[in-house]
Amino acid sequence: MVRNTKQFWLEPSQTLSEEDIRRTVEEARPFAVLLPKPVPGLSVKVASPQDGSDILVTSNVENARVAKSKGASVALEVTIQDRKDHAGIAQILSVKPDYLLVNCPDWKIIPIENLIAITRRQSKLVVKTSNFEESKTLLSTLELGADGICLKSNDRDTIQKTRDFIQEQPEEIPLSIGKVTRVKSLGSGARVCVDTCEILRPGEGLLTGTSSQGLFLIEGEMHSNNHVNPRPFRINAGPAALYVLVPDGKTQYLSELSAGEPVLLVDNRGRTRTVDVARIKMERRPMMLVEASVGSHAIKTIVQNAETVRFVTDDGSKSVSQLQVGDQVLVRYEEGGRHFGIKVEDEMIIEK
Repeated sequence: MVRNTKQFWLEPSQTLSEEDIRRTVEEARPFAVLLPKPVPGLSVKVASPQDGSDILVTSNVENARVAKSKGASVALEVTIQDRKDHAGIAQILSVKPDYLLVNCPDWKIIPIENLIAITRRQSKLVVKTSNFEESKTLLSTLELGADGICLKSNDRDTIQKTRDFIQEQPEEIPLSIGKVTRVKSLGSGARVCVDTCEILRPGEGLLTGTSSQGLFLIEGEMHSNNHVNPRPFRINAGPAALYVLVPDGKTQYLSELSAGEPVLLVDNRGRTRTVDVARIKMERRPMMLVEASVGSHAIKTIVQNAETVRFVTDDGSKSVSQLQVGDQVLVRYEEGGRHFGIKVEDEMIIEK
């Protein structure tokens, strides 16, 4: 899901003064603000039941039809309480409203799943919510998610957290070419498999390494072979002591990950997505040391000695069992050190 295409609407409390509404809207910077009547001086779209609003909000199908015939932008407001309410959606959509503004006072997930399927490519689906967790869930329901949410809240932290989640740009990681300089068998060690709640794509995996300055892109187990079935949710990431890149530019040790925590998947073009860990599987296995150079800089990692462990390359991936000196693999290299996983500019940290 690309969150920055979603719309963030805000519904402030009707008890706020016009001055407080202006201040709240200025801080929140929503796509639209839902109000009983327009407030002068707002720098965002105003959705209200009053004529002259940027978006006319109505629950009357005929009023919506007339407004659309006059070229107005219309949000048809509906309440979904049970299965009977779904029956009228087809009639509502025949008006071709710009937005379907939905309130689900009891159940939310199942009704929204149905509405996502019904409204796709007909109207934008905007769902009323009251907190961050509810907003986050509805934006990813049925994978596609609603087209937007209308948050009813005056709490600054809730508003900011929800807005940032919707408007944030996916991280992009600059990748470099690492030229393999050494491949060496080691003894056994505690390796970590990171099982995610997602299905990985070819060329996608985790950035791990012995130093936070140099991380190797290790592909998920989506390739078939004659001996084991693919496990496209899994990255066999390396020993527990390795660094792994996580969201917000931070690193953690693989040993610190656990179910329910976020990790950052990266593909061979540096595109990222945040996914949740389903489980961590740690077992003793034989290991391999891989060293590479990025310009004049040497970086290292350790992985399990297994055919299913693959390093991502420019044109695919290569198993560690086939890796040779001179091969080129994708890595992330950066200057500077880290303290508790947070980058510290100009700090000298030496890790060998």
